[in-house]
Amino acid sequence: MLRSTLRRTAATTLATAATVAAVTVGGAATASAAPAAAQTPTCHVSGLRASLSDKGGHQNGMSHEGTVLALTNTSGRTCALRGYPGLQLEDTRHQAVDTDTSWGSTYFVPDPGKRTLVLKPGGSAEAALAWAHADAPRLVQAGYLRITPPASRDHLTIPFEKTVTNGHLSVTAFAYRIDVS
Repeated sequence: MLRSTLRRTAATTLATAATVAAVTVGGAATASAAPAAAQTPTCHVSGLRASLSDKGGHQNGMSHEGTVLALTNTSGRTCALRGYPGLQLEDTRHQAVDTDTSWGSTYFVPDPGKRTLVLKPGGSAEAALAWAHADAPRLVQAGYLRITPPASRDHLTIPFEKTVTNGHLSVTAFAYRIDVS
């Protein structure tokens, strides 16, 4: 009797192991079919170039101004970006000034939403950037803009000679293309 109980337990264990193996193999197949973005390393600041462009659109009115921030992959490998940039205004001596950044829609452009973008070498991601320049108790005269890519602690710095009301910037999530028309 003990022998037959051991045989049934062994058969049940073997059947359970086969089921688990089939599920695991199926899960592995599903995981390997996941988007390439999940397996692509995050873009590092050393392989990115930042730039600003009006893209031929009109982002100026009602004491607001806007531009398009682009990060271009200058590395020799594919990398991924997901989300919003960190932004910090600097004065003309590269000293940080009080900056407040809102993530989401700007005065001119709706937020495209947070998603993973895979950038091949030479590929770019864009975000809409906007600010007010109206009279206020605190007007910040910026000379430069620090841009921290998503999931990074390092930043890029580019010229940004603008007057920004209260040091407040609005920026959308990165997308492959921002339409400003």
